[in-house]
Amino acid sequence: MSKKPQTVRGMNDILPETAASWQFLEKEVENVIEAYGYRQVRLPLLEHTEVFRRSIGEVTDIVEKEMYTFDDDGDSLTLRPEATASMVRAGITHGLFHNQKQKLWTVGPMFRRERPQAGRYRQFHQFDVEAMGYEGPDVDAELIIMSARLWERLGIDKIRLEINSLGVPESRAGYREALVEYFNGVKSQLDEDSIRRLDKNPLRILDSKNPEMQDIVAGAPIMMDYLDEASAEHFAGLRALLDAAGVEYAVNPRLVRGLDYYSRTVFEWVTDALGSQNAVCAGGRYDGLIEKLGGRSTPAIGWAMGVERFVSLYEACGGQVPTVMPDVYLVAVGEGTQERAFALAEELRDGIEGIRVEMNLGGGSFKTQIKRADKSAANYALILGEQELSEGCIGLKPLRSNDEQESIVLDELASVLKGRLSG
Repeated sequence: MSKKPQTVRGMNDILPETAASWQFLEKEVENVIEAYGYRQVRLPLLEHTEVFRRSIGEVTDIVEKEMYTFDDDGDSLTLRPEATASMVRAGITHGLFHNQKQKLWTVGPMFRRERPQAGRYRQFHQFDVEAMGYEGPDVDAELIIMSARLWERLGIDKIRLEINSLGVPESRAGYREALVEYFNGVKSQLDEDSIRRLDKNPLRILDSKNPEMQDIVAGAPIMMDYLDEASAEHFAGLRALLDAAGVEYAVNPRLVRGLDYYSRTVFEWVTDALGSQNAVCAGGRYDGLIEKLGGRSTPAIGWAMGVERFVSLYEACGGQVPTVMPDVYLVAVGEGTQERAFALAEELRDGIEGIRVEMNLGGGSFKTQIKRADKSAANYALILGEQELSEGCIGLKPLRSNDEQESIVLDELASVLKGRLSG
């Protein structure tokens, strides 16, 4: 007996019941994003590996351990582990940053080869929202306020905002020296990853998830003490705008994010409702990335949100997805009725915008078809028999009430149904 085929480890099928939740929430996200003037971009899954090495940084878990990379006739290609670098690459490729401001978003699968666990998959999905060409803290505030609106719209309350500023590379140099000096002083207590990062990227030690490192990290110097004046003003401006909008937040001086391209503002929406995987939506500024990848010097900021965690958080907050069911179920019994029923179903779809018509398929007796109609959860059964066909009418049977079945003239059916379904 052959073994039943399985999905690849860390890559999951999304079945209809779950897909319904995804569809509902994805539409909600799209509606909020587009209300702020952001336009969609659709990106390829594959990029040249160099795009991610140059943007994310060599000394990151993603580049060092997690990317799906392969050789393609001498070209090193990688399945995208995140979307920001791909968005920037697309903007450079198509000249989107030539003296233009861009507000863009995308959604789709990302790939990281890491140990699968609850809320973390090797193929996962993200919304990615980016604003390019904007220098001031106003766009930082807009992106954060946008996400806050999404939580409010969906009744998600088990979430909180943490913000920080990383300054600019020039001011971070002094902070880097202070970190190296501090961590060298406790080097014997550092784990292997932290020792490896000490010389190349000491800020990444602050992002350590090792519980045994937390007390050591807590004693490290604070970036805020090393901010340049312009970055400090930028951060103060962001805080003033969030305060004015009534968005609550906490300043977390240890928040650095895991990618090398960030500068100035960084933020995370975190929750305690999903176990250890607590970041649901996160992002920040990457003012030097576009130039680093070959474009013009362009300030930019964005955020990404994991769809899997977003769906789980919505459910953890008691969110319910509206049930989608047929409006009518079309029963056809007798000679010549099925042909007329198919034509009628299309007439209804043409005449009533958004109507959901389910046809009985596979034949069956009248009793069998009525059982199917009831099981479909439709509001009404439309019953077309030989007598109805000869008289030019159809039976309209309510399935969710005790009202009597009616006979409706076929030419008037669309008008009658519009009234019933709108009521």
